[in-house]
Amino acid sequence: MIRINQLKLPVGHTEAEFRKKAAKMMRVPLSGIVSLTPVRQSLDARKKPDLYYIYTVDAAVAGAETEIIKRARNMNVMIHKETEYRFPERGKEALFHRPVIAGFGPAGMFCGLMLARAGYCPLILERGEDVDERTKRVRAFWEGGPLAPESNVQFGEGGAGTFSDGKLNTLVRDPGGRNRKILETLAWAGADPAILYMSKPHVGTDVLRGAVKQIREEILRLGGEIRFRARLEDIHEEAGRLVSVEVCTEGISGRERIQTGALILAIGHSARDTFAMLAQKDLDIQPKAFAVGLRIQHPQSQINLSQYGREAVDGLGAASYKLTRTVQSGRGVYSFCMCPGGFVVNASSEQGRVAVNGMSNHDRAGENANSALIVTVTPKDFPDQTALGGVRFQQRLEEAAFRCGAGKIPVQLYGDFRAGRVSGAFGDVKPAILGGFSFGNLRETLPEEISGALIEAVDYFGSVIQGFDREDAILAGVESRTSSPLRILRDRGMESKINGLYPCGEGAGYAGGIMSAAMDGMRAAEALVSRYYPAYV
Repeated sequence: MIRINQLKLPVGHTEAEFRKKAAKMMRVPLSGIVSLTPVRQSLDARKKPDLYYIYTVDAAVAGAETEIIKRARNMNVMIHKETEYRFPERGKEALFHRPVIAGFGPAGMFCGLMLARAGYCPLILERGEDVDERTKRVRAFWEGGPLAPESNVQFGEGGAGTFSDGKLNTLVRDPGGRNRKILETLAWAGADPAILYMSKPHVGTDVLRGAVKQIREEILRLGGEIRFRARLEDIHEEAGRLVSVEVCTEGISGRERIQTGALILAIGHSARDTFAMLAQKDLDIQPKAFAVGLRIQHPQSQINLSQYGREAVDGLGAASYKLTRTVQSGRGVYSFCMCPGGFVVNASSEQGRVAVNGMSNHDRAGENANSALIVTVTPKDFPDQTALGGVRFQQRLEEAAFRCGAGKIPVQLYGDFRAGRVSGAFGDVKPAILGGFSFGNLRETLPEEISGALIEAVDYFGSVIQGFDREDAILAGVESRTSSPLRILRDRGMESKINGLYPCGEGAGYAGGIMSAAMDGMRAAEALVSRYYPAYV
């Protein structure tokens, strides 16, 4: 295969122009091109409003590749050999009971899929509902109904990422090809195949819900079992080795005890009751740094104008941004989970507490852009130094937000936040919020050092994106679930201090998004398979 780098064409180019440029770079006739496969597409907006795509392309051509490379005399044209993902061979140690996976978010889903494909017939426990029932429950909550503590934006099939923008980019190094495998799986499950080459791929909450159902059906077809409304309640060990788990299943009185020698903990970053249970076990659990803050909304046309030089570009979609700033106190402030054309949503999962998140559909067609603006916090900021110190820190912020908004999402215009006064009306920016909201003073929800850091950063961001610091930008709070507040330590074989217990994904503190969590779930499956063979089959 020949790989072409830095193939540059204006946004809106035709397929014929694409082929012509590739042929020119390789110095081959158009008839010599057998196929062209985009590997990566990024946007070059350095000369906006003139916008260009820059491609990396794999080309199959007629003739000897080495001769074509010599003739091209172009450092951006080279022979390339793709690294394919390889799942390990089965290990030699017997596993006498099927592995159990707690959680069916990205980590648990891809761990389960890999194990099912390898013939290990995993049992997957998900405390929330299947995605269809979960979606109904969440919509009812946003429309004023009661919060369902076991089925909400945080818990249920697909995990917290199901109600998000569905971003599929990651900074995790991936020499083994897991990233590509996940993207191929999602494309097979119904996502736009363009995710295979987009530099900032996303699925959108609407498409992702269908994809997770497709993956679920594949796991079931391959002999796996998935139990919804089944919460992990306890684990049991003997001589430092896992022997069973206890599960509470809705509609069944009491707890069921399930024998297993392998439990993959893919519980997500919001399973606080499970964290509390695990903290009582012989495990090494440490509080870790994360970040907290607020969501901010601007008109999407304003962001497009800044990023593209135009308020709208046919075929290009809503613009995104990424902003960072180290403020005078030394804390980092940055945008997180930016949702072009999206909504701010009530992402609460506990009574008496309010948390927010951002969500976009695949088309990102909403009028507003929103992003979390978050400030780094460390265990030194937590009310105690126990393993659950970060959890309690989050809970305090969410309780303050609940009070501030009288049980709804508290909102405030940026100018009023800076002045420390409650807003009385919206300005030109109109709210795009799913869930009830009311005006409040968000300064009361955050430590003053955090609020001060946000103000300093937003004022600076106004010099990066014109109007970012506009007085009527809408803030909503609190954004507290950016990542897990703790880490469950594991060894190189992915096991915890308890043999047979595999902590993985966001909840265990080893991921920060859909892709990194899914990749960590795959690593857990690889670790289990490379050690054990299924003696129960």
